Amino acid sequence: MRFVKNLLKVSLGTIAASAVTLAIAAPSHAQPAYGSYVGIGASFGLTDGNVDAGEESTIGGLIAARYKFLEIPISVRGQVLIGESTAFVPTVSYDIPVNFNTDIYVGAGVALANTREVTPVGNENSFVIQPGIDYTVPNSNLVVFGNAIFAFDAFRNSDRTATALQTGLGFRF
Repeated sequence: MRFVKNLLKVSLGTIAASAVTLAIAAPSHAQPAYGSYVGIGASFGLTDGNVDAGEESTIGGLIAARYKFLEIPISVRGQVLIGESTAFVPTVSYDIPVNFNTDIYVGAGVALANTREVTPVGNENSFVIQPGIDYTVPNSNLVVFGNAIFAFDAFRNSDRTATALQTGLGFRF
């Protein structure tokens, strides 16, 4: 019981300190879409593999992250596609600022989807190309993102390329 009371005191102290920090913090200003973020969204598989073998396209949830290197136009990105099965797609991208709030990019990496069930990027580990766009909502830390993933030879029972579209909303930090 004593532990719970101490934990409650620490929690309340942390909440109070956070509230004070937020109250006195300077307002944020919009910056070019340079910034790391984490976000959630949806993934839509557009390509079937071998339908007779059960390799039909799927739809799933998405967890996305971007780490932006500030001095160079390079980012490390990772996406977890969640559905009947899970795939992890890490990429390295070259980022091109279009305007104050928007970056377009093209990345290369792998789809780690070595499962029996099909993900939006297939069911076999494969090389991927990922073009996309990040838009920072002005005067906020929100990022609207969208991309396509082209996963080459991505199905166990077919040599087809899996194509998936992702979109979501991220929080910039």
